[in-house]
Amino acid sequence: MTSRLLRTTVATALALGALGLTQPAGATPSGGVHTARATPPDGVHTVRVPDDDPHDRSLAPRTTEQFSMIGITWDDPHATLYGIAQVRTRSLESGAWTAWRPLETDGRAPETGPDRDRTGVRGSTQPLWTGPSDGVQVRVTGWRLPEGLRVELVDPAAGSDGVHTAAVGPGAAGPAAGPLAAPRPTVTSRSAWGADESLVEDPPTYTGATKAMFVHHTAGTNAYACSQSASIVRGVFLYHVQSNGWNDIGYHFLVDKCGTVFEGRAGGIDKPVLGAHTYGFNTATSSVSVLGDYSTAATNAAVRASVAKVAAWKLGLYGIDPTGTVVLTSGADNGKYKLGQKVTFRRISGHRDGYPTECPGQNLYNDLPAIRALAANAGTTGTSDTTGTTGTSDPTGTEPPGPWYEGLAEDRDEEVLPR
Repeated sequence: MTSRLLRTTVATALALGALGLTQPAGATPSGGVHTARATPPDGVHTVRVPDDDPHDRSLAPRTTEQFSMIGITWDDPHATLYGIAQVRTRSLESGAWTAWRPLETDGRAPETGPDRDRTGVRGSTQPLWTGPSDGVQVRVTGWRLPEGLRVELVDPAAGSDGVHTAAVGPGAAGPAAGPLAAPRPTVTSRSAWGADESLVEDPPTYTGATKAMFVHHTAGTNAYACSQSASIVRGVFLYHVQSNGWNDIGYHFLVDKCGTVFEGRAGGIDKPVLGAHTYGFNTATSSVSVLGDYSTAATNAAVRASVAKVAAWKLGLYGIDPTGTVVLTSGADNGKYKLGQKVTFRRISGHRDGYPTECPGQNLYNDLPAIRALAANAGTTGTSDTTGTTGTSDPTGTEPPGPWYEGLAEDRDEEVLPR
């Protein structure tokens, strides 16, 4: 199976659509109905967006193969989409079209490592979970649009590997030695959520000791059942590998709204694996991304507790106080910091602290002080989250954000990142 280049299987109607000749969704030139073909084995197919207008590019409503996640990519991985990308999708079950939904346009290739200069690496928006769908409409407007826009339709249910949901407990591995150690959280392994390891061509890259944890959100919908979380993670994996052209999923850990923790990038959750998550600060850092959009929804106790446990355990492996700070040096001009600029970060920081983005959403960002406080007490028996109720089987995420905590300890540890 070729993993570096995305295998495109586009029906004749879609090929005509790229030329502006496709009829609206549900109609064929003869007045019949399109029948969606089977999704390719790798779970991703694409539709090219015509480059006929420098400021306004679109696809008319059309029927497609089945998909559950969507994003937009473009040819130059270092180009920025200065504009707005919006999509509408059609439910496979009901046939109803959604309202227009925006895509976050802050996807960037890493500043260093094998994911940066691989053949086929593309710039991208963040992916959006849609649920089973079979139709799409797209519009992209702005004053500077990159060339080669392509709609990526991801079906995480496709492929040879099934998606399982069995959680894997801590096993024999215990906490690291030292006063700042925290118990290892229960993590759903890559094999359990159905990662197709044949798509990962190169071995993981390791960096120096993990110095900080960046918190993200996937910016997708919050209207998912936690039984779908493994499929969402698999969709992000396919998007990062098959659409972005990276070697593996960018995040080290992912957490759903029920607090389930998923293993992200391969190489060992206890190892300092180079990720693709915070452009300019990927080296010597780790990452955890919460499934959902926390610009619109509040977090809940289950989310806060799981993010805190992951951060406390990961930083504790290196004897690091999760309430402290660290000085890192930017590995790139990323629009917020210059190459070589020294920046002081909280040990648990938000994506927006290192890169010009709204991620991880204002509500989750507001909760970071509470998460740091929880992480500081992660090794204490009976630690509870006083900012909300305990997690449920499918929490709604409606609790108010936690309070800000003052007096966080200073623990500077300068780390110069390779350029």
